[in-house]
Amino acid sequence: MSRDSNYDHHISIFSPQGRLYQMEYCFKAANSGLTGVAIRGKDSVCVVTQKKVPDRLMEPSSVTHLFKLTQKVGCCVTGPMADSKSMVQRARYEAGKWAFDNGYNMPVSVLARRMADLAQVNTQAASSRPLACIGLFVGVDEEKGPQVFKVDCAGHYLPFFAAASGPKEQEAMNFLEKRVKEMKEFDNDQVIRTAITCLGHVLGSDFRGTEIEVGSIEGKNGKFEVLSEDDIELHLNAIADDAEA
Repeated sequence: MSRDSNYDHHISIFSPQGRLYQMEYCFKAANSGLTGVAIRGKDSVCVVTQKKVPDRLMEPSSVTHLFKLTQKVGCCVTGPMADSKSMVQRARYEAGKWAFDNGYNMPVSVLARRMADLAQVNTQAASSRPLACIGLFVGVDEEKGPQVFKVDCAGHYLPFFAAASGPKEQEAMNFLEKRVKEMKEFDNDQVIRTAITCLGHVLGSDFRGTEIEVGSIEGKNGKFEVLSEDDIELHLNAIADDAEA
């Protein structure tokens, strides 16, 4: 990609090869953040991501990439924090408006499609900038069961059995593809431990409970919860015990 091409000055200008350079820059910025992994099992769904506190003077609890959008829908956002917060704020607004207008909670599939539509609109106007963030939306639908959706900068979204985002996305997807048949019957603990194992595998390191974030929803009546450091340590110990067995 050359800046001398004059095809990257506006978001709405196509190159002769049919490429939108501004969108490619946007994806590069979104994938420069932390790696996230989301997996759905038999009746539960889990999302795991790295946790890095950029400054020792910062309160660690204030640094997070996992967000509760509604009681039963959560998301992991990778990319610059400013853009991520903007995406989360809009998603919460859309979910709240849906619940007010329709009298029931917004399904995760509808919320993901709405956020994808809004992201796509930002690729059409020369005066706007797409948000440089990728969202993994998770929820347990009352009719369809566990759901994982990935929404990217360009407004593309699809349901997944398991998905990943961030710098190590391809390595994580390769790891998950080998286990996709097994995951469909996993219980909540197995889903969480598989997601943690996947993240550890692609990053090539062992974790402590303070270095990752884990969010999960168990059952149709379950709520999105972010696991405490003690709970994460229990899963890490169980993974270590299984590896030694």
